[in-house]
Amino acid sequence: MEEYIVSARKYRPMTFDAVVGQQALTTTLKNAVKSGKLAHAYLFCGPRGVGKTTCARIFAKAINCMTPTEEGEACGHCESCQAFNEQRSFNIFELDAASNNSVEHIKTLMEQTRIPPQVGKYKVFIIDEVHMLSTAAFNAFLKTLEEPPSHVIFILATTEKHKILPTILSRCQIYDFERMTVRNTIDHLKAVAEKEGIQYEDQALAVIAEKADGGMRDALSIFDQAVSFCQGNITYQKVIEDLNVLDAENYFKIIDLAVDNKVSDIMVLLNQIINKGFDGGLLIGGLAKHVRNVLMAKDPQTLPLLEVSDQQRERYQQQAQKCEIRFLYDALRLMNQCDINYRQSSNKRLLVELTLIEIAQITQPDEGAGSGRKPRRLKSLFKQLMQQPHPMNAAPQVAAAEEVASQRVQRAQSSQSTRSSLPKKAVGFSWDKLRAKSKAKSKMQIIPGSLGPDDPNGIIKDEQLEFSQQDLEFQWMMMCNRMPQYLSGIAARMKNMNPVIKEMPHVEVVVDNQLALDQMTEIRGSILSTLRIYLHNNAITLDMRIAEQKERVRILTRKEQYELMEKENPAIAKLRDLLDLELA
Repeated sequence: MEEYIVSARKYRPMTFDAVVGQQALTTTLKNAVKSGKLAHAYLFCGPRGVGKTTCARIFAKAINCMTPTEEGEACGHCESCQAFNEQRSFNIFELDAASNNSVEHIKTLMEQTRIPPQVGKYKVFIIDEVHMLSTAAFNAFLKTLEEPPSHVIFILATTEKHKILPTILSRCQIYDFERMTVRNTIDHLKAVAEKEGIQYEDQALAVIAEKADGGMRDALSIFDQAVSFCQGNITYQKVIEDLNVLDAENYFKIIDLAVDNKVSDIMVLLNQIINKGFDGGLLIGGLAKHVRNVLMAKDPQTLPLLEVSDQQRERYQQQAQKCEIRFLYDALRLMNQCDINYRQSSNKRLLVELTLIEIAQITQPDEGAGSGRKPRRLKSLFKQLMQQPHPMNAAPQVAAAEEVASQRVQRAQSSQSTRSSLPKKAVGFSWDKLRAKSKAKSKMQIIPGSLGPDDPNGIIKDEQLEFSQQDLEFQWMMMCNRMPQYLSGIAARMKNMNPVIKEMPHVEVVVDNQLALDQMTEIRGSILSTLRIYLHNNAITLDMRIAEQKERVRILTRKEQYELMEKENPAIAKLRDLLDLELA
């Protein structure tokens, strides 16, 4: 049985013309070989799997060739080329800097540079992953790199150019290798498949090319994996199954449904995708890329930016005709926000569902257009859903939302009828006055500092309703939550304070220290105005004082808190002994 060799090694380029996607660099290197104008040090940098080490080997072979071609390629027949092909050349040395990164390794390399080549013109030293050298090794390498012997050429290769010392960079000719385009990768995979006698679908190779993310070595490795799974017939369905890639058809369906405002169908499709084991964040990321491609397909000038197969490009163009620019912009913004919040979210599925619902609302007609009010899209959306009959397999989340909405409507109608049946003086004040006051307050957001003590817009002069301690504490906390950002410090302190009704409507607040008291005194008028408005009593007075020594509560440590809990509840001690727990 013939020994199996992976495609990445079997089809590794042996000439400059065979290198894929780096035509500008290979042309420059061939011209350098033809003219004989060779630098003493080269730096090849770029992403993984794009041909840096391969080009370094081809270049080293070409500059040592005894009879190079007119195009600057190695002949492949001379003694030097034969020795290189059979891996017995003493003129070309490869060093892996990832495992040979110390000063001793560099000094050993420097000693080898003194010996001239026995066959050929140059000794070529290829140092791969050169960014892994230590700082001391770089410094030991500097002098030799700047003024090497005339028969020595260094070729350095790295994926992280930013980690190399500037003094090294200044001594090299730098060649930046590009990522492979999807088109170049597909063409190369087609050539490999034809040589191996493997049947394929263009769309399947496009999935492999996109998965490789610009690396030809990665593309060939994935290709070998797909060949093993598909047994010589690479199809789209088998490839996405083998690579666990979400079918792009799902993205097309979601956008089509979103344009038609079909939220229920989107929820059902989302549930099917999640049940197949795909993560919601992966779906949002893929959908954002899909919408970006649709946006690029909208304009003929940006159409070349699509790195997809010809068949996929046509589908993007067809969907782009259905989608408005505003829809695509807003959808991208919503998905970008979802992607930012996804990791911090405690309910990731709900976040994805809400994002898809909002995307489906973008093209929904606005309610009350021309009324000057912002439409309430969510309410309108579920009103539409309640009017439509649902299929048996509709998502349970939608049915639950309808039931909750229906119950709220019934409660609201019942509450309104009850209020209308009560006499106007049933609780000691006028319903008409309350409605008028509520309407006035709905036009403004009252926060401390926004009203003075005598603001006529927020206070009804003859209003003196009684309020409970619970009402006071609730409005105090709500006031702290509404305070502006520049008062966030004092707002946090005020949340820990407990206002007390001494004698209706007199309110007293005990403050821990003088600094907090001074800060609260500056905004006392705003605090008092806010309490009068929200507690409906313009006779409220407010006293603030520093707490006495006996009123101050000492903050307990965690150990003291546990001991207090154990003292109040002996069962905690039994639980601790039972589980053999230790207090950290």
